[in-house]
Amino acid sequence: MSNKLGANAVEPIRDMEKIMEIKNYLLRRSYRDYFLFVFGINSGLRISDILPLRVMDVKYTKYLIIKEKKTGNIRKTIITPALKSEIEKYTYRMADSEYLFPSQKGNKPISRIQAWQIIHNAAKACGVEGAIGTHTLRKTFGYHFYQQTKDVAMLQYIFGHSSPSITLRYIGINDDMVDKALEKFSL
Repeated sequence: MSNKLGANAVEPIRDMEKIMEIKNYLLRRSYRDYFLFVFGINSGLRISDILPLRVMDVKYTKYLIIKEKKTGNIRKTIITPALKSEIEKYTYRMADSEYLFPSQKGNKPISRIQAWQIIHNAAKACGVEGAIGTHTLRKTFGYHFYQQTKDVAMLQYIFGHSSPSITLRYIGINDDMVDKALEKFSL
């Protein structure tokens, strides 16, 4: 984050094996850091909307309802079954008022910079190429959502983007991927 790259400069993690490798790496180091990664890639939320969450915001509900820091919009999103399962395991012994991602420095959540360091260092340790940062979590969600559904309109709605082209560019459906698709195309 210190290099002031814009959110568009970071990449999604496209390779499922690398995602699993990062999960395993983080799980061995810190359950909190593992949960941060899992929460981010399964929710599609911005890091600024994830870090202030408390146990009570996610534990007893089917939906996350947040006021987005960037836009000020109220966003209601379902908690996927996979994420719900992770939330239940992670929060099992936590008090409702606790932050999901507590800092060791008093009663507050970790900072964006700490979150960046966790994600950046894990990706680097696991040999992930390209620019990686906190926005990588949101982009990874978007990339894999699109790969599974091919529903750019739905993803555009989830992300609150103004056009499908913005959403596709945001998740890294880039020229290389277009080239690959065209190389296979034939009539």
